[in-house]
Amino acid sequence: MRAVSANRRRILSLWLPRLPIDRIKRNCSADRRDDLPQVVVIKDANALLIHALDEAAACHGVSLGQPLANARAVCPDLVVHEADLAADAKMLEGIADWCDRFTPLVALDPPHGLSLDITGCVHLFGGEAKLMRSLCDALTAHGLTVSAAIASNAVCARTLNRQVHGRIVPDGEEAAAVAPLPVAALGGSEAITLGLRRAGLKTIGDVASRGRNEITARFGVAFTRVLAQALGEADAPISPRKVPPDYIVDKRFAEPVATDTVIAASLSSLAAMLVAAMAQQGKGARQLEACFFRTDGLVRVIAVDTGQPVTEAAIIDRLFRERLDALNDPLDPGFGFDMIRLSASRSEIVVQQQRDLDAHVHDNDELSALIDRIAARIGGKRVVVHLPVDTHIPERAELPLRAQQHLAVATVADWPERSEGEPPLRPLRLFAQPEAIQVIAGVPDGPPARFVWRRAAHAVVRAEGPERIAMEWWRPGGQGLTRDYFRVEDEHGLRFWLYRDGLYDRELDQQQGLPVQPAWYMHGLFA
Repeated sequence: MRAVSANRRRILSLWLPRLPIDRIKRNCSADRRDDLPQVVVIKDANALLIHALDEAAACHGVSLGQPLANARAVCPDLVVHEADLAADAKMLEGIADWCDRFTPLVALDPPHGLSLDITGCVHLFGGEAKLMRSLCDALTAHGLTVSAAIASNAVCARTLNRQVHGRIVPDGEEAAAVAPLPVAALGGSEAITLGLRRAGLKTIGDVASRGRNEITARFGVAFTRVLAQALGEADAPISPRKVPPDYIVDKRFAEPVATDTVIAASLSSLAAMLVAAMAQQGKGARQLEACFFRTDGLVRVIAVDTGQPVTEAAIIDRLFRERLDALNDPLDPGFGFDMIRLSASRSEIVVQQQRDLDAHVHDNDELSALIDRIAARIGGKRVVVHLPVDTHIPERAELPLRAQQHLAVATVADWPERSEGEPPLRPLRLFAQPEAIQVIAGVPDGPPARFVWRRAAHAVVRAEGPERIAMEWWRPGGQGLTRDYFRVEDEHGLRFWLYRDGLYDRELDQQQGLPVQPAWYMHGLFA
């Protein structure tokens, strides 16, 4: 009996062996000659090595890892490009986005590979063979060289597609499928591959025929684990690049669509389907994503958040209309979208409430809907609520949080009550960065008599303070920094919130040579 479960998964492994050179050819101008052999080089140990090559270069005898000087000796007409690993990784991410149309479980297999978990979705494409054929044909049509294989785990599928294209291994036949392949197909280091060949083990079947203890003692536990996975004796789970959505619906078009009317109608119908699917389990959407798959392979993702679980298709439709109208980069259909997908990335159970007689519930619903529409236009991070914080430091007395997630907490927040007829304890406007001012005080530690702020002089007619607050900063010698806050009123009736910096031990500060004269700052306005 196998160590793995009977409910096996099916993994499609994609390999793009010439991704760097294919990316460069796609971006080259049309008048450039493509019949010349081309290679991509990368610098390694002060030497230029062949990183990728096209079919023409391979026919001339150029190989991967070969020094550029040797390659030029073999093929003098070689066209050389510098490697751009960041651009290659970005293109691989784009291909992974495009592969989301087949399955939401797509994992990166760097540097030039992908792993797709196609368990349970092959029937939508007519079987594993048709799915793999349609995927490879589409990538080939976009100018990419691709190899693919399907097996019960990612390691077995990757081992196969590095050697044979289009192989589909039935469950339970992994060992027979990989046995004739060379040991280099396992992806081990050069030292391990060389050691196996010196021991006379040239194929994976030869290695599998030896005892696992012998292989582990000579080549390590990691290599033995990879061998067991390639043979189908152990599972090899993948790590999808995106968390699968809770609910997902999509619509495929026989002919690409490009008009706003058809796109809006498609989103409306998908919203109705999504709401119906969630209603069966009593859930509503908190985070929604609309994915637009273009015919040229580009994918555009539009996301909206909601403050409460949404259970109406009309609300979802309106939120996406608001979001699409506010895009700085408008939705460009290009030659059209051949597929539109709507998914609920996060959903919650809908709590039933009395909505006929309770006016408070209606008010909360209207406020939450308003916040959702504003957030869809300007972004959720820009719509905030403030919650009280138990601290004496003025700039930390309020905590701004996203309104969509914390609206319910903000409505019941307990703010300090203000005494009737008294000015507020904290200013109505607090500066993000306090501004330095010049102050004349009657006594060194007393309130200011006059001060200059923004080149305007103010005479203090009334002052209240100081309110001494110990800050969380420290200076040399171990003294804690303090702030003495004052509420002052000038001759024009304007009220200001200002403070001066000070230290606990003024004499010790003077002995250490630190400035004794306190610095004054304007921190806010009361009116």
